[in-house]
Amino acid sequence: MESKGKKILIADDEPDILEIIQYNLTKEGYEVITAKDGDEAIGKAKIVRPDLIILDIMMPKKNGVEVCEMLRSQPSFKETLILFLTALSDEGSHVRGLETGADDYVTKPISPKVLISRVNALFRRVNKEPEDKVLKIENLSIDPAKFEVMVEGKDVTLAKKEFELLYLLASRPGRVFLRNEILNQVWGNEVIVGDRTIDVHIRKIRQKLGLDCITTVKGVGYKFNL
Repeated sequence: MESKGKKILIADDEPDILEIIQYNLTKEGYEVITAKDGDEAIGKAKIVRPDLIILDIMMPKKNGVEVCEMLRSQPSFKETLILFLTALSDEGSHVRGLETGADDYVTKPISPKVLISRVNALFRRVNKEPEDKVLKIENLSIDPAKFEVMVEGKDVTLAKKEFELLYLLASRPGRVFLRNEILNQVWGNEVIVGDRTIDVHIRKIRQKLGLDCITTVKGVGYKFNL
C-alpha cells in the first residue's frame, strides 16, 4: 500500500482546503502535516522530512513556486515529491511550476478523489526502475536493450527518436513532461529542432502503435496514459 509510513506536508493559506485535504489523506492512511504559508512550509519540511509536499501556488510570505525552488536547491530535497495546487487557469503558472522541479499539479476546485489518485500515482513512481528495464503496460511492451516495441505480441517498428521519446514518456506514466524537457532528454544538443518536431514524432508514435496512449497537455507538454 502506497500510504504506509508515508508523510505528506500540505501548505495552503485556506483553512477549509487544508482541512479537506488533511481529512481525506489521513483517511487514506497517510501521516499529514500542515502549513499555512510558504515560510512555515519550508520550516516544517526541514523538520519532518516529508515524502511528498503539496504546495498551493498562491500563498503569503513565499508562494509555492518560491518554496519549491528553495527546497530543490538543497540536496536533501532533490528527490522529494512535490505537487502543486493552483486555482490559476493560465498555462504559464503550470509550466513555471513544473520547470522549478514539481512532479505534478492539481487544479482547484479540488476533487479529493482526484487528488488521492494523483498522490498514490506519484508514490508508485518513487521506486525507480533501471533505465534498461523492459516496460510492460497492459498490451504494450518496450524493451530498450533490444530496441523492441510490441503491441499485443506484434512487433512495431519505430525510428530511434520515436523509440526514445516513447520510452521516456512511458517510464513515468501520468507524469507531464515539458516540451523543453523532452527536447533536452531525447535530442539533447546534437541537433537544433523545433517544437513541431515533437508533435510530428508523437503523431507517428500514435499511428504506428494504434494506441491512444499519449495525451497532449495544452501549452505544457505530453504525458503517457494507457
